[in-house]
Amino acid sequence: MNIINLGILAHIDAGKTSVTENLLFACGATEKRGSVDKGDTITDSMDIEKRRGITIRASTTSIVWNGVKCNIIDTPGHMDFIAEVERTFKMLDGAVLILSAKE
Repeated sequence: MNIINLGILAHIDAGKTSVTENLLFACGATEKRGSVDKGDTITDSMDIEKRRGITIRASTTSIVWNGVKCNIIDTPGHMDFIAEVERTFKMLDGAVLILSAKE
């Protein structure tokens, strides 16, 4: 099986974790979409992430699509945690850049 590592990158509150949740749901990896507001997302597992509604540590989850295992790395968007984002660059094969039209 081929494996790719895909990072989800964006500024704070652009929807990185929500996109990750939708990918997991669409590919059948989860039975329901998690919500940042409800604190039940797969990738935001630390209590402080759930309380603040932001990603603090990069978190990996996986989907399989058409025989390819895709490791999805949900990264923080807040500037205080940019070192965490930079750390993930070394392992990525590609990235999805999310830009919020509201910001």
